[in-house]
Amino acid sequence: MGEQPPDRSPELGPSAIGYHRPDALAEPLKRAAAALRGAEVPFMLCGSMACWVRGGPEPLTKDVDFCVKPEDADRALDALAAMGMTTERPPEGWLYKAWDEDILIDLLFAPANIPVGEEVLRRSEELLVISVPMQVAAVDDVLATKLLALDANSIDLKQLLAIARALREQIDWAALFSRTRESPYAAAFFTLVERLGIVSAEELERADEVPVEALPAPPPVAGDDTPTD
Repeated sequence: MGEQPPDRSPELGPSAIGYHRPDALAEPLKRAAAALRGAEVPFMLCGSMACWVRGGPEPLTKDVDFCVKPEDADRALDALAAMGMTTERPPEGWLYKAWDEDILIDLLFAPANIPVGEEVLRRSEELLVISVPMQVAAVDDVLATKLLALDANSIDLKQLLAIARALREQIDWAALFSRTRESPYAAAFFTLVERLGIVSAEELERADEVPVEALPAPPPVAGDDTPTD
C-alpha cells in the first residue's frame, strides 16, 4: 500500500471560499469510509482525492467523492445517515449527497451516465488514504469520468492537465483516448496534452488497437432498456 504525497499547494486565496484542502476533509472522509465499510457496501475513493493519493496534485475541492454500485446506493446513503449526516437524493439520478457538518460527501453511482459496476471496482487498488487503507479508483477511470463530464458550461482543463502531468506514467493513454474520443471537449484535452509533450501522438494512435472487451461499457442509449451489467 502507498501513502499520499506531502502538501505541495500554495496558500488558499479568496477565490477558494467553499473549497477545502485534504486536511479539512480527513475526518469526514474517514467517518464516511467507516460507515460504508460497517454496512458492508463495496466502495472506492474517486475524484481528485483519488488522484492525489496516487501522487497527483493536492486537490482544492468542495467534497469527497466515493463510488458505489447503483444497487448499493440507497444502502450506502442510509449508512451515512446512521452516522448522523444530513442526506439528500437529488433529482439528477446519478449521485446522492451527505453532509458531515459543512463537508459534502458525494456518493456517485452513475458518473457521466455510466453505472458503476464490478469491473471498475476490481480495477481499484487498496492504498493508504490519510493513514486509512481503502480502495482507490484507477487513474484512468477518474480521468475518463472527468473528461466525459465536460460540456460547454464546464471546460476548465487546468486540473485535468495538472493530473495528466503528475500521473502520466500511470495512465493508459490509448485506452483513455478510446473511451472518450466521442467527446469534442475530451478531444481538446488530448490536443493539449500532445502539444505540451505530456503524451506522444504515437501513444494516442494506439487507441485503435485497444480491444473492445478491455473497455468499460458505454453509457446506455436513451430509451434503451438493455441491462447495463
